[in-house]
Formats: sequence, structure tokens, C-alpha cells
Amino acid sequence: MKIQISAKNYPMSDKLGTYIEKKLGKLDKYFNEDVTANIVVSKLRETPKFEATINAKQAVFRAEMVNDSIYDAVDMATDKLANQMSKLKGKLEARYKDNKALKLEFVPEPENEDYEEEMAIVRRKEVELDPMVAEEAILQMEMLGHDFFVFLDMDTDAVSVVYKRKGGEYGLIETDRR
Repeated sequence: MKIQISAKNYPMSDKLGTYIEKKLGKLDKYFNEDVTANIVVSKLRETPKFEATINAKQAVFRAEMVNDSIYDAVDMATDKLANQMSKLKGKLEARYKDNKALKLEFVPEPENEDYEEEMAIVRRKEVELDPMVAEEAILQMEMLGHDFFVFLDMDTDAVSVVYKRKGGEYGLIETDRR
């Protein structure tokens, strides 16, 4: 596994880098091919934040942890990644029978057997896409009291989504037709 570590507003030490590589190296046994783990260590209001994204051929695993101790955050994120792999094992085996990117024999059995039921769509909703700018979409989202809002972006003429992030800021997802 290739591990790329970057730090934003956080003092990165060699000890921490070695610790991250050691912990994520344990997840390396789950993959046949070389995969890349992108790690970002930062501060969120003076609290250390650890983000890990592992891009495999057929799946993306992501964990984000905020903790007073960066080492505890690394441990919790690694556990979360292992649980994601465990939870998705059955689904990946069924969907990607010839998947060469994951060695599923090393992924532990799911703890609960309800993982397929959790993926069921329980509600469908049809929305009317109104053309507007992102700022107007944020206002609409706030008025509705939702965490996200789907709209037709007047500037790009594409479907976009605005959403509220954990820190109270906003995000924008733009679609791209290829």
C-alpha cells in the first residue's frame, strides 16, 4: 500500500508518520494490488483531525476522526476502515466475483447479518429542479431546514447539490456529464 501523508496546520513528526504507516500497513493484507491511501492530518479548532481515504480498484474506503489525541484518532479511523471492509464483504463478493483489487478472504465476516437490509431504499422522493445560483440554493436549504439541497445551477446548466458540513460551513457538489 502506498501511503501519502499530508499535514495541514498540524506539526507532523517522524514518530507520527511511522505510527500511521504501521497502523495502515495492517490493512495492506486486504488488497492484491497496490492501492493508495491518502492521509490528511490537520487541526479542527485546536483538536487533531485524521482523515484516511483508500482508493481500491472497485471500492473507496474513507474514515475521518477528530480526537484530543492524534494517535487515538489514527486507531479509531483504522478500526473504522476495517469495519467498512467487513461490512461490504458480502456485497463486494456478490457484485465483483472476479475482482482482482481486493483479497476478500482476509476480510472478517460481518458482525451483523443485517447489512443487506441496511442498503434497502425505504423512501423515494421526486424533486423539481429549479434553476438558481448556489447562494440561493443555500438559502432554500436553510429555509427548509435540510442538510442538503439539489438544484439546477444557472451558471453551469448542470445538476448540483449544496450541503451543510459538520463545522457549519457549506459544500457544493457539481455534476459533470462525460
